Amino acid sequence: MHYQGLPDFRHETSERIGVLITNLGTPDAPERGPLRRYLKQFLWDPRVVEVSRPLWALILHGIILNTRPARSAEAYRSVWTEEGSPLLLHTRDQAEALQASLTARYGHGIDLRFAMRYGSPSIPDTLQAMLDGGIRKLLVLPLYPQYSGATTGSTFDALAADFTRRRWLPELRFVASYHDHPAYIDALASSIRQHWESHGRADRLVLSYHGEPERYLHAGDPYHCHCHKTSRLLAEALDLGDDDYLTCFQSRFGRETWLQPYTDETLKSLPGQGVRSVQVVCPGFSADCLETLEEIGVENRDYFLEAGGERYEFIPCLNATEGHIEALATILGEQLQGWLPLDGEAPEATRERALRAGAKQ
Repeated sequence: MHYQGLPDFRHETSERIGVLITNLGTPDAPERGPLRRYLKQFLWDPRVVEVSRPLWALILHGIILNTRPARSAEAYRSVWTEEGSPLLLHTRDQAEALQASLTARYGHGIDLRFAMRYGSPSIPDTLQAMLDGGIRKLLVLPLYPQYSGATTGSTFDALAADFTRRRWLPELRFVASYHDHPAYIDALASSIRQHWESHGRADRLVLSYHGEPERYLHAGDPYHCHCHKTSRLLAEALDLGDDDYLTCFQSRFGRETWLQPYTDETLKSLPGQGVRSVQVVCPGFSADCLETLEEIGVENRDYFLEAGGERYEFIPCLNATEGHIEALATILGEQLQGWLPLDGEAPEATRERALRAGAKQ
């Protein structure tokens, strides 16, 4: 096997700390072809769909990839902007704001970039650029507050797969979850309070998380527990009673049972229970995307109003807001302990010593 090295390495290259933030990904365009490529990569991941590979290959290539891309493209077109995918734009803005925040805190020795688990910019391409730039210590923060094997676990798989092909590995730190971190809870609570200040409160606050098959929970995945802990801590921060909020799960796919209660069915039923107004927030999404802007902002709004609801408000994700960036910078700062401050030796001195020892460059 051929291992990928750094043949152009020079001893005067300054050693830097790399911070990589990742998110799920997005198609390159809201069209059938790009959607098919994106869905093929996403849905073939065994972490995402835990089904026998031969059986799943028949279903995926025989049915799903022939029908779903066109429907998904229509949905993506409804949220696409002139600059591109909302998720890509928000993640880029988060990376730029986080880089500025970490530089202000720790100086210029930290290189922060972002990558997508599926699509582009890809994790392997971004890692290569970082390592070429002198990164020898790497901190990875998947932007999934609650751990799930299908999201955070899959991100680690992508890192590990890339590392198996590299000759020189960086030191690695990996944030598995931050669902109960006080800074994250405070950022969520502050966002909701700001919405209340502008719009008042509703009869019910609905906390909608992305779903996953219920059997993953029974197999030991902690995602369900992480979501409920986030909800509990958020309710405590907002001083909410048990009847003031509820936790539910959206975006189910296929016919099997997923985590319940389902968001869409819950919103259809609430008006019949006397709930006339709701505010919906998605604490498991770090940035607005198709699942929040279209599914929650449009589709589920229609369900609630058609069922007799009178007022429906979607509270945006934290995106690149100041409170969110400060929370993420705090989480990253805790993980960077022991790596800071950086070695202060001048790069020229390092190179001179290496040349005396026989190095070529």
